[in-house]
Amino acid sequence: MPTRRRFIKTASTVAGASLIPGTLFSQQAKVSANDKLIVGLIGCRDMGFANAKDFLLEPGIELAALCDIDKKVLEDRIRDIMEFQDKKPDHYLDYRELLERNDIDAVIIGTPDHWHCLQTVHACEAGKDVYVEKPLSNSVAECNVMLKAARKHNRVVQVGQQQRSGTHWKSAMDFIWTGNLGTVRRVNIWANFGYGAGSVLLPDEPAPDWIDYDRWLGPAPERPYNRNRYHGMWRMFWDYGGGLMTDWGVHLVDMAIWAMKEKGFPKSVVASGGIFAHRDRALEMADTQNVIYDMGNYLITWEHNGGVQVGPYDQLYGLAYVGTKGTLVIDRSRWRVFPEWDYDTDGWKLVKPEEVKSDDMTHRFHVRNFIECVKTRKKPAADIEIGQRVGIYAHLGNLAYKSGKKLVYDDKTATILNDPEATAMLTPEYRDPYNFPDY
Repeated sequence: MPTRRRFIKTASTVAGASLIPGTLFSQQAKVSANDKLIVGLIGCRDMGFANAKDFLLEPGIELAALCDIDKKVLEDRIRDIMEFQDKKPDHYLDYRELLERNDIDAVIIGTPDHWHCLQTVHACEAGKDVYVEKPLSNSVAECNVMLKAARKHNRVVQVGQQQRSGTHWKSAMDFIWTGNLGTVRRVNIWANFGYGAGSVLLPDEPAPDWIDYDRWLGPAPERPYNRNRYHGMWRMFWDYGGGLMTDWGVHLVDMAIWAMKEKGFPKSVVASGGIFAHRDRALEMADTQNVIYDMGNYLITWEHNGGVQVGPYDQLYGLAYVGTKGTLVIDRSRWRVFPEWDYDTDGWKLVKPEEVKSDDMTHRFHVRNFIECVKTRKKPAADIEIGQRVGIYAHLGNLAYKSGKKLVYDDKTATILNDPEATAMLTPEYRDPYNFPDY
């Protein structure tokens, strides 16, 4: 674990940030059930702002401060926030200045994946509770260190895997858990999205003067500015994200391991794929990929086809839980069951239930759950340990693809038992002056 002196030294050497005082390192709840919750937002575009709006729709919330490296985004978001509250939020380019504030109880982290680890760890060290977007981080080692930091500092950390709070997802889990499908031997997952094809190739260019591009890069390697690597499509480059496998994989694989009540890790992971359809576009991830997780007595399979907008069961994404009595198919809109025919009795093995539809309140419920847990100090629906586990599943899927080998991950030692080269890829190399957290 980093000492206070080590943390302050790190904070003071990166981009000239001021120091975070030791008085912030509280491990106790600062908010009672009746208090107003003061929140800060780090990363104000897209999901960061979407989450902030859901917070502001709940009673007793004040969004006191915004942080982003894009001055235009900050200007827009200040105006947007003023539609929800009377008080104008303060704004910062450096998230550590926001974390210095004693009045802020919790932070929303909506930055690109490669920033999640440092910002979450620093927020925990500063005594803040955290709502962090998924995937939890951009590497296996970061997932592990974030969990250690949250537990060390007794912080409530909710990961933006909002399906854990969805009513129709919960009802599907109950249907499976009561044995209606019989023995589930396989969970098939697919995610076919147009953006998985990457972007039209663009040349490098000078960074616009309204963004702090070096701060955007953060711990990632130094690269020339390119619009394809910046807003929107950054997740198609390994420095910052993991493509469809970590963007949608954490959502959907999470629903597989939740249904199967899985608390461990796969016996092995194997993957194949490549850039087969979109070689002339800007992306580093496979546009076509399959992953098989051998769970011992059942399989989890993942498939994605970037640039495709159709899929099995007329769904461009989803899960199919294949049981001996039937198959349950689900996405964010509904779940359905397809019974199996019993050839011995010449009848259906189960009574087909009615289609169950979503109430479209999943995001709201997830934010509400976090707010309640900040006040009660209970574990939230998508506690950081849940995000850590499924984050590792997703990263192992990508790592198996990149290595071309069947991987055996040992969570006790956080290593790939059969491949030292793959083990070396579990931990990112931070560029100076950023330091990988020491826990």
